[in-house]
Amino acid sequence: MTEQEIRDLFLNEIHKVAPDIDPSDVSADDHLQDDLELDSMDILSLVTALDARLGLSIPEADYPQIETLTKAVRYLAGKLAG
Repeated sequence: MTEQEIRDLFLNEIHKVAPDIDPSDVSADDHLQDDLELDSMDILSLVTALDARLGLSIPEADYPQIETLTKAVRYLAGKLAG
C-alpha cells in the first residue's frame, strides 16, 4: 500500500467517524483532537476502523503516533511494512 493510499484511507475513516469533517480541509499537521475536535470515542472508533481495514493492531500507547495525518501515514506505513 502506498503512502497516498494510506493517506486517503485515513482521511476516509476520519470522515466516517466525523462526517462534518471534509477530508480536503484536513491539513497534514492538523491534530485530531486539538484541531479537528475529535473526542476520545471518535479516536477509538477511528482506531477500530483502521484495525479492521488494515488488519493491524494499534495499541493505546501508540495513539500519539496517529494524532496528525503526517504522523499517521508514517506510522501506518511502518506497521504495514512490518
